[in-house]
Amino acid sequence: MGVSEGVEMKGSCCCLATGGSCSVALVSSHLSHTSSLHQSMSTACALFLTPTSTLTRIRAVLLTQSHGRLCICEWERRADMESLCWFSTYHNEPKVKMSQVKQVGLLAAGCQPWNKDVCAASGDRFAYCATLAIYVYQLDHRYNEFKLRAIMSEHKKTITAISWCPHNPDMFASASADNLLIIWNVAEQKAVARLDNTKGIPASISWCWNAGDSVAFVSHRGPLYVWTISGPDSGVTVHKEAHSFLSDICLFRWHTLKKGKVVFGHTDGSLSIFQPGSKNQKHVLRPESLEGTDEEDPVTALEWDPLSTDYLLVANMHNGIRLLDSESLSCITTFSFPSAAASVQCLAWVPSAPGMFITGDSQVGVLRIWNVSRVTPLDNFKLKKTGFHALHVLNSPPAKKSFSSNSPSKNHYTSSTSEAVPPPTLSQNQAFSLPPGHAVCCFMDGGVGLYDMGTKKWDFLRDLGHVETIFDCKFKPDDPNLLATASFDGTIKVWDINTLTAVYTSPGNEGVVYSLSWAPGDLNCIAGATSRNGAFIWDVKKGKMITRFNEHGKNGIFCVAWSHKDSKRIATCSGDGFCIIRTIDGKVLHKYKHPAAVFGCDWSQNNKDMIATGCEDKNVRVYYLATSSDQPLKVFTGHTAKVFHVRWSPLREGILCSGSDDGTVRIWDYTQDACINVLSGHTAPVRGLMWNTEVPYLLTSGSWDYTIRVWDTRDGTCLDTVYDHGADVYGLTCHPSCPFTMASCSRDSTVRLWSLTPLIAPLMVNILTDHSWDDIIGNTDRAMVPGAPPLLCGKVSRDIKQELDKLTSDVRMKKLRWFSECFSPPGGSQNLWDLVAVINGQDDSLLPQNYGQGIVHMKHLVRFKTSEAQELTIVKMSKFGGGIGAPSKEERLKNAAEIHIRLGQIQRYCELMVELGEWEKALSVAPGVSMKYWKKLMQRRADQLMQEGNDDVIPYCIATGEVKKLVNFFTSRGQVKEAVLVAQGACEGNIRGPQVMPINHTANSDNDNIEKYCGLLHRVCKELAEWYFQDGRAVLAACCHLAVDNSELAMASLIRGNELELAVCVGKVLGESASKATHYVLELLARKYMTTATCFPSVACRDLAARLLQMIPDNEILLAKLCAFYPGSSAEINDLHEKCGLPTLEECKELAESAYADGEIFQAVKYYLLSQEPEKALPIGISYVKEQLSSPDWTVDSVYHILDLLSYVRTDRLILPKCSEERNELLILCGYIGALLAIGRQYSSIVPALYEYTSQLLKRREVAVPLQIEQLSVELEAWRACTQSLKAPDESLYTSPSEVQKLEYNQLLSRMREEPINGLEGPDYVTGSNLPSHSDVQISCFTGLRIQGPMFFLEDGKSAISLNDALMWAKVNPFSPLGTGIRLNPF
Repeated sequence: MGVSEGVEMKGSCCCLATGGSCSVALVSSHLSHTSSLHQSMSTACALFLTPTSTLTRIRAVLLTQSHGRLCICEWERRADMESLCWFSTYHNEPKVKMSQVKQVGLLAAGCQPWNKDVCAASGDRFAYCATLAIYVYQLDHRYNEFKLRAIMSEHKKTITAISWCPHNPDMFASASADNLLIIWNVAEQKAVARLDNTKGIPASISWCWNAGDSVAFVSHRGPLYVWTISGPDSGVTVHKEAHSFLSDICLFRWHTLKKGKVVFGHTDGSLSIFQPGSKNQKHVLRPESLEGTDEEDPVTALEWDPLSTDYLLVANMHNGIRLLDSESLSCITTFSFPSAAASVQCLAWVPSAPGMFITGDSQVGVLRIWNVSRVTPLDNFKLKKTGFHALHVLNSPPAKKSFSSNSPSKNHYTSSTSEAVPPPTLSQNQAFSLPPGHAVCCFMDGGVGLYDMGTKKWDFLRDLGHVETIFDCKFKPDDPNLLATASFDGTIKVWDINTLTAVYTSPGNEGVVYSLSWAPGDLNCIAGATSRNGAFIWDVKKGKMITRFNEHGKNGIFCVAWSHKDSKRIATCSGDGFCIIRTIDGKVLHKYKHPAAVFGCDWSQNNKDMIATGCEDKNVRVYYLATSSDQPLKVFTGHTAKVFHVRWSPLREGILCSGSDDGTVRIWDYTQDACINVLSGHTAPVRGLMWNTEVPYLLTSGSWDYTIRVWDTRDGTCLDTVYDHGADVYGLTCHPSCPFTMASCSRDSTVRLWSLTPLIAPLMVNILTDHSWDDIIGNTDRAMVPGAPPLLCGKVSRDIKQELDKLTSDVRMKKLRWFSECFSPPGGSQNLWDLVAVINGQDDSLLPQNYGQGIVHMKHLVRFKTSEAQELTIVKMSKFGGGIGAPSKEERLKNAAEIHIRLGQIQRYCELMVELGEWEKALSVAPGVSMKYWKKLMQRRADQLMQEGNDDVIPYCIATGEVKKLVNFFTSRGQVKEAVLVAQGACEGNIRGPQVMPINHTANSDNDNIEKYCGLLHRVCKELAEWYFQDGRAVLAACCHLAVDNSELAMASLIRGNELELAVCVGKVLGESASKATHYVLELLARKYMTTATCFPSVACRDLAARLLQMIPDNEILLAKLCAFYPGSSAEINDLHEKCGLPTLEECKELAESAYADGEIFQAVKYYLLSQEPEKALPIGISYVKEQLSSPDWTVDSVYHILDLLSYVRTDRLILPKCSEERNELLILCGYIGALLAIGRQYSSIVPALYEYTSQLLKRREVAVPLQIEQLSVELEAWRACTQSLKAPDESLYTSPSEVQKLEYNQLLSRMREEPINGLEGPDYVTGSNLPSHSDVQISCFTGLRIQGPMFFLEDGKSAISLNDALMWAKVNPFSPLGTGIRLNPF
């Protein structure tokens, strides 16, 4: 037996001895109760480098956790000479780069319909399995909604079952068809144990209840194996009795109360029951109708009664549901269905309602509610058109918060697809109340949802996901909001990429769909290529197959291509060795015979009669259709394995690329008959290929090595590698109108959206700084010069320029908007620009058609929603329920009420009606008492409905003018959009409430109300913005602020989301209202270009930074920082000084000496930094800062301006041996002031890291600064104590700070500086921060936890932190957390 490979091992690792040949790797010595997530940043691990040799790679010294405190495992004194050597060698070493391509969207897979136990839940998480990956969703307590938390994808073959650990909510087990079991830690998102070679495919698995860390698994005929994962008895054993079955096992269940009791369900319809100390019962309790026959009726569902030791529910496919007694082996109840055609696919007990269970039908998505006391269902809800596959009831459903809470939340909408059925209405005969419970529902079409049975609404619905490998994806040429995908599951699906929901799906049953091609123009048809059914044309809108092509017989067709230039021609290529060109009505024009299977073909984008093919014989061929010859014009040889895809360049005539199983991409020049470049880097066969449609040298490839690579084909360099997919990458497609947005698809069943804009970011800066058109748009010859900056050469940019040339006004605004939309990925940028136009006074008639579907300006909200309501005209009948006592009491109360009303005692009648639950009757006559009483009664009813979380409360609050109460009710339940609507209605004066007594109306009272409601509206919009922001959608957060004319907060959202180029464009167009923020963004952008990855900026980057700073008024200090940091020759530096209007190096030295003599410290520091000896600024500036810190009432403002200026000292001078003392002191001071700035900005995730970084530098380096390690520790603890209440999800964990800590914290706050720009407080959160990565697992050296979303590598190329943490760190402390003196540049 051998330890399985490929698992990242952390902690102790040992082999477990097993009986037989099972092989086990245990990764972690503390499996049973893994530690909870580390306390915020008490685990912050700053890394320090110990350079010991220029010959070896830098050794990183980790600060490891010790009782919540950090200690250095190893520290060696850094020799100054070695430091200098390290700096020179570091820049010559290959390093891991931060990925520049940004993930901006993810279409999750659906739930597979093949195996039974593929859905599970525990606590506030639920999980489901696609074919090769497990999707884990977790409840976001702040917003009361489930979000995709992780995608686990270690399995390489179909996942057969998952099971959540009953006594540890962080652990679950999964099994797959490659005889593999994995134990996962969800909190840490990693596999912690593996069992290879399970001797058969585990068809069903389950944690052993009451048996510690043991997982049982069984294959078709048994036996039942028990894997004990840890402890003295670890290993795999065989259950003594559960073996030698006569029929395959469908599933099995341990009893949750009775130790060791287990039941198996078989395909012949029988059960087998085992329990310690009792006689084994094999193959018993078959449905009566099957007795004595050989017919099979598989057990589809099996669950023990949670309140009984002996009863269990079992469902057979054809014979329905029975409640059985496992002791007496008798059937207690056989349940009846309303229709003979109905059959049960799955069932689940409802833990919150004893005796109640739910079932899902197999043919249609009908959810049935049952009670064991009745043989027929209590109620039936049709949730979807397709049948159920799996059901699981959450044991602890999401708690709806009390309505007084101000915590915002989001409205839960169902998918926009036509497949989803609207929430059902109550049955007429309903005489019971549904229990509060949440059912995880999985459907046969891959749909997954979380259904709230109490309110009969979807809390979450992920409709129509692919459940298998996605082989191809293509944007629709004339409507790029639509993306089509082709899958192994036999369907093509069309997605709206703005909402990430499926809008169309093909009929299916096609075997495998390998390839798809949209018809050109607006034909709304897709051609598909299948494994066994030939090719077809599918009319998307009509949902019908309109043509089939069978010329390849039963051979698989690997590629279909509709001609871009001639809509009548379609090409297919197949395993039969033919590439066939035919017309859409089926007439064959050409049959090109190849010596082996043909995998790919592509029409030339410049010549309608030219097509290229890729063949198994390793060759690329080019055919010319205008001749009658069936021989290729050209054959390109060079690949050493089969060629899969070929792609013609859209911008360079005669250039094409090919991807091969040899792991390379080759670039061919048709006109030269030659291979002009070989792109090497992939470590497995290449599949996806995509040329960029604007920058002629950009090419993207996807491979079986799970990566996407972006290449510069001029010199063959790989510009970026993306690791986020969890399996082979097959399809890549470019967005037609946003050419730097790309989609990819994979064997991991996901589709992901990416932005390539960071790769060509200087282009956007050229547009921002009004460069000449020659620096923005050019021809391909200029763009293809090696090393030349990127130029736009495609149709989108040419069209923009042509439109701009026609304009006579607003040219700059339109230029910024159109190019910004071209560069930005979908996801709110058009919405943002529409709102900017509204704020700038654009006529409403010019708003686009789809404006009303996004976030609209508040002045339009009521208008748009009113018209939407008129279109829908859906009347919803309210139905009030009340707690009704025993019938006799009810009758008595009714009789009493009749007497009271006849006597004219209306109020008593009303109170009795309320007691009976007949609120309508009570409220209809309450005005007979008084309007005051009626209003009071309305408020009572509203309060009651709010406590129940019932939507019926809405009209009560509206009628009584309780706007604030209703807004709070909505926000607490997650319906922030509803809250915005009500607040806006109130602002427009539509909600007033009744006048209880006559008063003289004055304009002032109306104005007061409207002012009050406007404040409410702003608050709610802010909460909705924060929801979008926390969901990784900073652009939509900015839209929410612009909707109420808050330009400052809109800009702050874009800055915190690191959408810097977009922020400058928007800020320039908004003008004065956003000027402060715009200037700050320009400063950040300049930092991005002056501090490139090498620390030695190119002249082009330097000039970009200078031009950005020159757009800011009062820019002298900013330009001085740029010039100080630039490390060129004297001539180059003087040239830059001249461009920036600064004195020469010599003059600066004289000015510095003069300023120092006059005691002008700031001027002295500035001019020394600009001189030939910038290191002379260090002792002057640092001694000033130390002097300030020695006074008791110093503030951040008194030292920040000097420290900030000093931080721009040239890096090559800062690391000189003679500067070591000043360097160490500068790093310590910047670290400490950075910690205070982080507290002020509420960057809570990095505050401890900054304090620890400062403490470690103080400990390890000989310095004389007025800071004490003990005092730093006191400050950090005071900050933690005084801010923990804001972060503690559970108030019971909160302990009040001591008086000393409060005083210390107040002292800290008194030193803070006021932020010059409103809204920058709070953590940064970039687009994609919430999107899980599959395969690129990086651990943060701040937290010790896996990084979610984009990461940032520090200068050693190995240490990683999240991009969000890197951005926050760089904004408060410019120097790297590694303590090297290198400036950080995550922008």
